[in-house]
Amino acid sequence: MIDITAGPAVEDSSGDLLAVHVFADRTLSPGAEWVATQLGDWLDAHFDSVEFDGKAGQMTSVPGAGSVPFGTVTFVGLGDEVDAEGLRRAAGSLGRSTCKAKKVVTTLHQVDVDGAAEYVSLGFLLGQYRFDKYRTEPKPSVTESLTLARADEAATAEIARGSAIAAGTTLARDLVNEPPIGKPPVEMARIAESLIAEGSPLQVKVYDENESLEERFGGLLGVAAGATNPPRMVVFDYQPDDAVGFVAFVGKGIVFDSGGLSLKPPAAMETMKTDMSGAAAVFGAIRAIAELGLPVRVMGIAPITENMPSGSATRPGDVLTIRNGKTIEVLNTDAEGRLVLADGLSLAAEAEPDLIVDVATLTGACAVALGPRVGGLFANDDEAAARVEAAAKRAGEDVWRLPMPAEYRKLIDSPIADMKNTGGRYGGAITAALLLKEFVGEIPWAHLDIAGPARSSDAENYVTKGGTGFGVRTLVEIAASFAE
Repeated sequence: MIDITAGPAVEDSSGDLLAVHVFADRTLSPGAEWVATQLGDWLDAHFDSVEFDGKAGQMTSVPGAGSVPFGTVTFVGLGDEVDAEGLRRAAGSLGRSTCKAKKVVTTLHQVDVDGAAEYVSLGFLLGQYRFDKYRTEPKPSVTESLTLARADEAATAEIARGSAIAAGTTLARDLVNEPPIGKPPVEMARIAESLIAEGSPLQVKVYDENESLEERFGGLLGVAAGATNPPRMVVFDYQPDDAVGFVAFVGKGIVFDSGGLSLKPPAAMETMKTDMSGAAAVFGAIRAIAELGLPVRVMGIAPITENMPSGSATRPGDVLTIRNGKTIEVLNTDAEGRLVLADGLSLAAEAEPDLIVDVATLTGACAVALGPRVGGLFANDDEAAARVEAAAKRAGEDVWRLPMPAEYRKLIDSPIADMKNTGGRYGGAITAALLLKEFVGEIPWAHLDIAGPARSSDAENYVTKGGTGFGVRTLVEIAASFAE
């Protein structure tokens, strides 16, 4: 992990690269003014030649040329009005562009935004992210340190918070990007257990296939029936002594989704290693929450399995009995996420938390409705929805609340069971959410469908190609809202 610290003013610093911020209309920050004075009048001509005027997203670099004690100086545009997300994005772009600089110094945090040091630390670390595990000639970042020039005393705590959330998001990205062969359910369970530190209030219980049968995890076992690798139900329980609230997170953990007997076409399977992004978000959030020591009890539940076709696989027409006793007729084995979540939600509801939030790459319908950057939000309670919306806004993760009309419930009626696992072509994200609602009882609940933003097809600012870790930051902020 890159060492991020508070340091002296830029004129008293040195390093491989200095990044200073510039506002719209080429309005220089104090750090940029000092650099411009040292470099000389030619800088304006350079800005003109590259059409740099300080707009958000712009960035240009020049050599220090012996005029300043830095090999390179990078000017980062912040635009007219900078906010938390603008800082994250600017720092992310900086992180992506500075992977060959060992020692980086910046002034990006020197803006009038509460928590600026946190957002700069977080964005920079996520921008530097690489998944090179399987490359024979990896090109890892060489950056060793980031110094926030002239940072005040409060910046130290903000740096720690940003770094902890970045570590949780990085864990989620690593899990999502890992090929299916490298993350069978037993390995995911091992990773969960590795997060437990001595003396930590975080504990984990892993249910194997035999215990899952005893615990009546019928949805999980039904989806796993066709797989060679056995399933696991992972349950984290973070219980600090000073807990002031109790929230449960449930994440879908399909480590590879072939569609089961309702087989997907080959092209649709290419990204299905990412179908455990919800579980990855829960893993990452739990790690960050424990590191931050938030005074709130958090239960994290991840039903983990593969969805594979074989002679023992669940067939269209089979009926599964979920932990809470309700039955589901399986008409499409490729609508499997809701089946494993039903068990997870039932287990969460039994603990009677103040709020349950599930996260899942659940439906392509939601991605069609909201695109690749926005998650769908469903809730059975307006206060719960408002809490999640506020947390997502603070986290910089876009979500949009969608309706759950009661009259749509009949779309998942089954002639032989309590419900069926598909509701027809139209309103697929809604009918999936209505099925999940059957397993939370009267407890306030929110469902995040992250089928779109869980992975990215390109890289931009702090978002890298592949797994994004979407949801980690929102879950951390939800937990923090109880602490507040």
